[in-house]
Amino acid sequence: MSVHPEDTGPVLDVRDVDLVREGNYLLRSVSLTVGPGEHWALLGGNGAGKSTLLGLLGARTHPTRGTVEVLGHRLGRVDLRTLRTFVGHVDPRHPLTTPLRLRDVVLTGLTNTTEPVPRWQPTPDQVARADELIGMLGLATRRDARWPVLSQGERGRALIARALLPSPRLLLLDEPATGLDLAAREQLLTSLDALRREHPRLATVLVTHHLEELPASTSHALLLREGRVLAIGAADAVLTSDHVTKTFDHPVRISREDGRWAARA
Repeated sequence: MSVHPEDTGPVLDVRDVDLVREGNYLLRSVSLTVGPGEHWALLGGNGAGKSTLLGLLGARTHPTRGTVEVLGHRLGRVDLRTLRTFVGHVDPRHPLTTPLRLRDVVLTGLTNTTEPVPRWQPTPDQVARADELIGMLGLATRRDARWPVLSQGERGRALIARALLPSPRLLLLDEPATGLDLAAREQLLTSLDALRREHPRLATVLVTHHLEELPASTSHALLLREGRVLAIGAADAVLTSDHVTKTFDHPVRISREDGRWAARA
């Protein structure tokens, strides 16, 4: 079956999803709709189900019950490997073991592989597009640097460029600020804000434990606790002291300044 992402309707449509493993509910009665150009934050404590839900959104797993539609295609009725080529997935634990140059890592986004495919060569237009994304993410001077010498922040931004190279309609970011120092985190968030301005119809879902890691362009949020949705909707309505306190079972005070959130006990 051929797969073509739908250009109309929701980018993601999740309805009443349960996910059960060995008799345990990892997700229970989860529903979520993401439209074009929306930028979602997915927050919760350890074991809340964030990565499990992201696996469904990225067409990596099936629900036990309920329905998941990604780019207009229902999981269970579509070839997942093909569908995943239309979804950009950024995981800072990228399993690269060879010392590729940064540009070559970005180009592997076209083949959806970790290593370059033997005898495959990108076109000049594809290389130019890769260089454009590398520049947009502030890495132009590091284009030829080898992967082992890149900082964690540079690797994170390179993986975003890699995910964007096939021009996906959906970008999933699994804790992209993991392991970054303060300066690298701020560079990453500035790059994400710029990316969202450059691609106004791109939808994103970002998973994190920390409100400080949310870009100012975040438009919506979903809070998970023990596999259930605790709050969902516009970011300002969801990311409140009351909701976040319940999510993490710890009293916190939420503030927002210049578009960025902070949480304090």
